[in-house]
Amino acid sequence: MATAGPDGLAGEGVERARELFGRLVDHPLLWLLPTLVALALFQLYPLLEAIRLSLTDEELTSPTTNFVGFENYVKLFTSSDFLDMLVVTAKFALSSIVLHVLFGLVLALAIDYGVRRGLRGHLTTRVSVLLAWIVPGIIIGLIWKVMLVESQFGAINHFLGMVGVGPVPFRSNPDLALVSTIAAGTWRGTAFAMIMIYGGLQRIPQQLYEAARVDGAGRWARFRHVTLPQLKPVLFVTIVLVTIYALNTFDLIFALTGGGPAEATEVLALFMYRKAFESPFSLGEGAAVAVFMLGLNLLLTAVYLYLFDIGDEI
Repeated sequence: MATAGPDGLAGEGVERARELFGRLVDHPLLWLLPTLVALALFQLYPLLEAIRLSLTDEELTSPTTNFVGFENYVKLFTSSDFLDMLVVTAKFALSSIVLHVLFGLVLALAIDYGVRRGLRGHLTTRVSVLLAWIVPGIIIGLIWKVMLVESQFGAINHFLGMVGVGPVPFRSNPDLALVSTIAAGTWRGTAFAMIMIYGGLQRIPQQLYEAARVDGAGRWARFRHVTLPQLKPVLFVTIVLVTIYALNTFDLIFALTGGGPAEATEVLALFMYRKAFESPFSLGEGAAVAVFMLGLNLLLTAVYLYLFDIGDEI
């Protein structure tokens, strides 16, 4: 009975090692591992840490930490301040979602029309809109704060004064302050919705429009029965992301109004910041607000998924 020599065994071992290495290289887990590690370190760990903090009474000014269970959540849901912030956030978020998507859709349709007709200025329009998106929110807030100065030195009040109106208390009146934050947020966020929807318009086959024209469909009928159904997956993703952006808006409002006057513009993100990093420096309560906001985002995403009914399209 013949047996393999040392060279044969070594060659067989090398071949097996090559085969094993080839399988490892071809396995998707190897290529996904860096991303999974990054997600675990920068997404999963902070999430778990926030949940842990929300179940404690940890404060920046206290050396001791005790487990308190759901006490922070009970304190939040029974607090009149939290309920007020929830109402303000709902007004800001709902208005922002509607205006972002509406203006983004109008701009995307206008730019798409200009591109298809070969009109001039569509590139300048896209660049102008994008400039608002790439500027940090804190800068946008400061720019609008200067524009809304409540005297003749404010840009908007200056022009209103030229037609005999004003000065308008854009930031000192509670109702107008909230409207001002919504306007500033819409001015910035419309660009994102426009980019998403414009990309969706590019993937709609022109044959569908041609077939609709042959059937005698007008512009409104083509928009209703061709454009909107084809844009449904894109609109779903856009609305989800805009909702997350609106619910988590902090920097713009912090710079523009600071949550005032009389907390008229204090949204949940700003409320969370004050709880955790201003008196009483309660990291536990701030973490509870953060976990609540995460749950709210997930719930709204599930609602959108149900309403749009596009589980097989994304």
